[in-house]
Amino acid sequence: MVTSVRLKTPEFVSNDAESQAARRPLVFILLWVGQLVSLTGSGLTGFSLGIWAYQRTGSTTQYALIFTFTILPTIIISPFAGSVVDRWDRRRALIISHIGVAAITILLLLLLLGGRLQVWHIYISTAFQAVLNTFQWLALSAAVTVVAPPKHLGRAAGMTQLSEAVARVIAPVLAGVLLVSVGLWGVLAINSFTALVAVSTLLFVVIPKASIESAEKLRHALRRDMSLGWSYITAHKGLLSLLILFALTNFLSGTVVVLSTPFILSFASVATLGTILSVAGGGMVAGGLFMSAWGGSKQRVYAVIGFEILAGVSIVIAGMSSSAKVVGAATFVFGFSISSTLAASQAIWQHKVEPGLQGRVFAVRRMIAWSTLPVAYLLAGPLADKVFNPLLVAGGPLAASVGRIVGVGPGRGIGLLFVFLGSFVVLISAVAVMSPHLRLIEQELPDVVVPRPQS
Repeated sequence: MVTSVRLKTPEFVSNDAESQAARRPLVFILLWVGQLVSLTGSGLTGFSLGIWAYQRTGSTTQYALIFTFTILPTIIISPFAGSVVDRWDRRRALIISHIGVAAITILLLLLLLGGRLQVWHIYISTAFQAVLNTFQWLALSAAVTVVAPPKHLGRAAGMTQLSEAVARVIAPVLAGVLLVSVGLWGVLAINSFTALVAVSTLLFVVIPKASIESAEKLRHALRRDMSLGWSYITAHKGLLSLLILFALTNFLSGTVVVLSTPFILSFASVATLGTILSVAGGGMVAGGLFMSAWGGSKQRVYAVIGFEILAGVSIVIAGMSSSAKVVGAATFVFGFSISSTLAASQAIWQHKVEPGLQGRVFAVRRMIAWSTLPVAYLLAGPLADKVFNPLLVAGGPLAASVGRIVGVGPGRGIGLLFVFLGSFVVLISAVAVMSPHLRLIEQELPDVVVPRPQS
């Protein structure tokens, strides 16, 4: 007869594991606060540098290049960054990225005070900050998965979107006040401070290491590392379908975002433009709060599809109107929908991708999802100026027909383009839900086991 023997775990080990588990919510809160402070500071600088460049050059093209230098480095560096994040201490990656942002901001401040700041300095600094922000986002996303309790990942994703939304609301308003009161140098000084505050929050947290054994087994060449994320996604058809949906809707929504400013200025003042953009940010805050409180349904994919459709409808409504109140309400719904969609999607990815692989998988995910944005930025202007606006000017080809519904005059061509773009968002989302792999993603793919904290 064989007697089974149960080995007793030393009490101090058990207590340590329990104490670390009890501290996990506090660690998440500190990470969240640091992210909020960092995003607000970066938002201040991004808004202010854009205004400074536009005022110096008067060129919309040069102003738009700032957006290009923001998105392209992220797309290019994401696979490499994901490989590094999965192999490295994520807390250290966050600290270094924040310090890097502070160093770049201080350098810009010194150039400004010395009277040597040029527009090309902004392009280069924006590109470097985009690289650092990529490491920061990947490390934070992977850290949240092993810090937040599995059953609260939906709420954690909602709070993450909430911090981004709050920064979108605060940064433009605060930057406008600071530019008038203290100038660009004051904004840069504040951003340097916020980056250091974000670093200080990380000094008091311990981020559990995720699946170290898996990381050791997956030590391949860098090229194979970068392809691993793509291989993982293509091996899981539900995740691939979700990624394709976001790539397509990002192209459509990205075009809307780029053209929002000229569209609104065609019937409203600059002050009204600022108010409407703040309302859109408020919608994102509301969406983040909603998802933080709700956490999402058991079938989060339906939340993704539903909010995508709602976003498309809001774009159509905005395009049909030249009323600041109507457009403001539509932008609020758009912001709410986008924030909720991103939170629901993030929770799905965090539940379905092994923590030890999330850096690499999320990097490829972001690269592909954002790859359509540069195309949107490049096509938005020609589509508006060369195709749609001429259709709805007085005496234009569609003035007597479509113009009776959408209106005729400045900006109405962009409004018509918005109607098309919003309709395509609704159509693509409705078609996507017909895909069984996407619709059943949460049944076909098992939830990953989030590792316990390690000392």
